[in-house]
Amino acid sequence: MNMGQIVIRQLDDAVLDAVKSRAKANNRSAEAEVRAIISNAVKAPVQTSPKKRKRLSDLVGSIASGRTAEEIVMDIRVLRDEWED
Repeated sequence: MNMGQIVIRQLDDAVLDAVKSRAKANNRSAEAEVRAIISNAVKAPVQTSPKKRKRLSDLVGSIASGRTAEEIVMDIRVLRDEWED
């Protein structure tokens, strides 16, 4: 298996310190901890509730219904705020 490499520049010192602390707690090197974090992040399915999918579907439908751009933008902002919760 071919293994790729990645370099992360301009990483905030606080983030690096947190990774090192987490690595120590998990008895891993910082490199192994970052590898685990990335692997878990890309394996995790995106969970979208049926309510959120319905709201997005309604929003997409509204674009074709003659609503103004301002109305659509406001709905997008509301939906975005809901998804961030």
